[in-house]
Amino acid sequence: MNLSLYFKKFFNNSQASGIILIFCVLISLLIANSSAAETFQHFLDKVVGTHLFGLEYPVSIWINDGLMAVFFLLVGLEIKRELVEGELSSFKNASLPIFAAVGGMLVPAVIYSIFNSGTEYSNGWGIPMATDIAFSLAIISMLGKKIPNSIKIFLAALAIVDDLGAILVIAIFYTEQIHWSYLLLSFGVTALLFLLNFLKVTKTIFYIIPGLFLWYFLHHSGIHATIAGVLLAFSIPTNASNVEISPLEKLEHQLHIPVSFLIMPVFALTNTNITFSGDMVAGISSTLGLGIICGLILGKLIGINVFSLIAIKLKLSSLPQNSNWLQMIGVGLLAGIGFTMSIFIALLSFKNEIHIQDEAKFAILIASFVAAILGFTILSISSKGNAEPEEN
Repeated sequence: MNLSLYFKKFFNNSQASGIILIFCVLISLLIANSSAAETFQHFLDKVVGTHLFGLEYPVSIWINDGLMAVFFLLVGLEIKRELVEGELSSFKNASLPIFAAVGGMLVPAVIYSIFNSGTEYSNGWGIPMATDIAFSLAIISMLGKKIPNSIKIFLAALAIVDDLGAILVIAIFYTEQIHWSYLLLSFGVTALLFLLNFLKVTKTIFYIIPGLFLWYFLHHSGIHATIAGVLLAFSIPTNASNVEISPLEKLEHQLHIPVSFLIMPVFALTNTNITFSGDMVAGISSTLGLGIICGLILGKLIGINVFSLIAIKLKLSSLPQNSNWLQMIGVGLLAGIGFTMSIFIALLSFKNEIHIQDEAKFAILIASFVAAILGFTILSISSKGNAEPEEN
């Protein structure tokens, strides 16, 4: 096979990015539990940037708030395209991820609170509410054409709504101070972006530059800056035609490979560096560990599917096209991959309590691993005999 053709096929293979991501997770865990752990952590803590405009942050912040904003931009572009011309173009299909996300946030928080109400861990109720969008989409991408595209779009939309909900929870309950002047500037830039869309400006650069300012203002406001990627994505012009390629579709195509094969692997490599200790294992059987594990696995599964069922029975929503309830169960489990966002909330919940943070991290890792395995297995079983035809 021609080498260039081989690489083209590799990079167009959705399963390849998921495999690389999991490989990076394993490498990161190996590093974190080896003699190189301290050196790697020093690298992540190294401050880079410039004093000018206050753009001086550790490497980990540049990755989690900077590079991941680009990831959210790509996912936002995909969701908008589906809203305009695809799987989410009808109200019944578009509303389902919202109802599912609400259930997927409320039920895990309730389950956690049942375990931990009145204890020293009570402040961590937000931990199992979050879905790690990068890892959940990576796992489902490994199934390739075996499951309908509508299920992948449903999970992506669900995860975005979930993450926006988690960001609001962080902003309202876990952020010590919101800088309103920067937040108002963020609103102003967002309004400008949608005004450009209204005026039918099609040059992508005229959106990217204000988008950079939007990221800057949101980051300084105290709110998680990755939301800038979603807001920017929804302002990029598109059309309902499959003939004419829109600015949105062009940008989506340009971002696919760098996001899948650079940004997501780097994200995995730098966010999975968890050093194991005896205290972590002991924490699994505590109310903290049980609340997190049951919240992420059972809470997400029950919340997403029960709220979806209610919405469908009330005829407010409908199942994703060509899907079934077994696949919805698989998606509910994949949404239990809390990981980085859950760890972030755990750090905010138990500031200066390192041993509790470590116990929470390990419980999140265990829950996310179990959710990933169960979700992948159920989706694989549900897809037998229903695979979509491979594209040439």
